[in-house]
Amino acid sequence: MYWVILALVPALICSFISFGMGAIITTAISVAACVLTEWVINKFLLGSSKCTVCDGSAALTGILLAFNMPSNIAPWIIVIGAIFAIGVVKMTFGGLGCNLFNPALAGRAFLLISFPVDMTTWPLPGQGFGTYLDAETGATPLALMSQAFKGDTSALSQLPSVSDMLLGNTGGCLGEVCALAMLLGLVILLVKKVITWHIPVSIIATVFVFSGLLSLINPVQYANPVAEVLSGGLLLGAIFMATDYVTSPMSKSGQLVYGIAIGLLTLIIRTWGAYPEGMSFAILIMNAFVPLINSKFKPKRFGEVPAKK
Repeated sequence: MYWVILALVPALICSFISFGMGAIITTAISVAACVLTEWVINKFLLGSSKCTVCDGSAALTGILLAFNMPSNIAPWIIVIGAIFAIGVVKMTFGGLGCNLFNPALAGRAFLLISFPVDMTTWPLPGQGFGTYLDAETGATPLALMSQAFKGDTSALSQLPSVSDMLLGNTGGCLGEVCALAMLLGLVILLVKKVITWHIPVSIIATVFVFSGLLSLINPVQYANPVAEVLSGGLLLGAIFMATDYVTSPMSKSGQLVYGIAIGLLTLIIRTWGAYPEGMSFAILIMNAFVPLINSKFKPKRFGEVPAKK
């Protein structure tokens, strides 16, 4: 858990630079609310003397939940999302290791359905450290892609450059800025062997290939594959949330199937769905299929004697 938090630090710093105090306040409230919710449930509802907040999972959920929100969202909405993520999605199922769905993503989906306007009002970066709730807002790259699909032929020409997407000069959630920081986090997790390449690479490759095919068919209506990969929460989801040990398959082959399915669902929802971003819903849908994937793609058992023919 702490290695994942460390791998998120570069993106956290970039979000602070892009959105100022809004990023600081949103992240701090989210982490505090998640940690406090887990402590209260353990202490007063379950009567447990074990301090589970020390394992870092609640703090990590708080950071990831904050990374799925705009920087100018109201504090009370953040607290509601944290209570739902920890209290309902995690602790109701038995705590760490028992939850079926990723708590941070479930919290985001709950808030997106409950407060769609607040969750889809995106501050623009570079407004200084003094702005928070009154930050100037604008369209995100995913919103422009959605407009292009609906017939706005000039929308794709307004997309930020690749360098802007890499460095975080775009609007969106805290975790949608600075693709380079996300890729640096991926390197850290791979080097420390916290995760393997199977899930993130299969998701990114699937989105790149199929979005490339759509772009070849109609480059005016469909964005190029580089923009699809670098925009929105694709890298955040592929690197930090789809790879969650509890809610992802155990075997390498199962992880590849899981990743490819997430990539396809993400692109389908982005292109033809009601929401411009489909990463969160794609991961949550595939979380539900993980037990089935595990039953079909079982890891090798050491010491197993092959059956005689």
